[in-house]
Amino acid sequence: MRATDWDIKKLAILRALRDRGTVTAAAQALLMTPSAVSQQLTNLARQLGVPLLEAHGRRVRLTDAAHLVLRHAEAVFAQLERADAELDAYLQGESGEVRVAAFSTAVPALVVPAVRALRTAHPGIAVRVREAEAAEAYELLSAGDVDLALSLAAHAPTARDPKFTRVPLLADPLDVALPAGHPLAGAASPRLAELAGEHWIFGGSGPWSEITRAACEAAGFVPEQAHSAAGWTAILAMVEAGMGIALVPRMAAAGREGVVMCALGEDRPVRHVVAAVRSGSEEAPAVSRVLEALRDAATER
Repeated sequence: MRATDWDIKKLAILRALRDRGTVTAAAQALLMTPSAVSQQLTNLARQLGVPLLEAHGRRVRLTDAAHLVLRHAEAVFAQLERADAELDAYLQGESGEVRVAAFSTAVPALVVPAVRALRTAHPGIAVRVREAEAAEAYELLSAGDVDLALSLAAHAPTARDPKFTRVPLLADPLDVALPAGHPLAGAASPRLAELAGEHWIFGGSGPWSEITRAACEAAGFVPEQAHSAAGWTAILAMVEAGMGIALVPRMAAAGREGVVMCALGEDRPVRHVVAAVRSGSEEAPAVSRVLEALRDAATER
């Protein structure tokens, strides 16, 4: 076997199969047919001289040799991203387009201020924004459909994932939204545990449901869900009507006359916001500038 036997396009197909789990899913992600994926992987196994797939029920799975190959291939992919970054710097300098996927509350709180700052400091850099929840954002990033993903650390790939470079941005406190007439509305830094007997409003599933439940359970109680809603407008309207209370990230808080946003005390939960790029691409000038602008926007909050 020689280094020239390592076919980058076929290695990318092997990685897609590992990440997606099935030949059909990998083919859909790569806009190929399942038979073409299978053929390319058969050719790669022949080139490398090792079996890459083995039968597992009605499906196939990667062999140990395939995982070994991919461990080395990740370094190759990262180096190619760096090469693209350097070429981009040579060809475009301070100009270019950066595609950003971000969860809903991060768009007005972080992305919009960053874009405004970039328009002044680096007008040649264009930012294209796509709202997406955590799982979708990383699928888009992995597939190359976006260049940068903003998400919550709890729902992002681990720092050990070699495909991505994570950049911590901020710890966003969770405040409790109370109706104006609530007995604790004027209290200074109440503890979350003091609200154990309240009716709670949060989504039936998804990240925010998990965050609310985890925060309350860490404070020693299971929240009683009185109403289910996913949008902050609906949640705060119900709080204002006295239908319950809710945990609201400070980034998402919007002024509402009949709602008091109360900062919690020593057991105040926080959510950690991170940005991620494909490993190596953080050295591209335009991506680097956008990351810098996002860090500045997070620092100013």
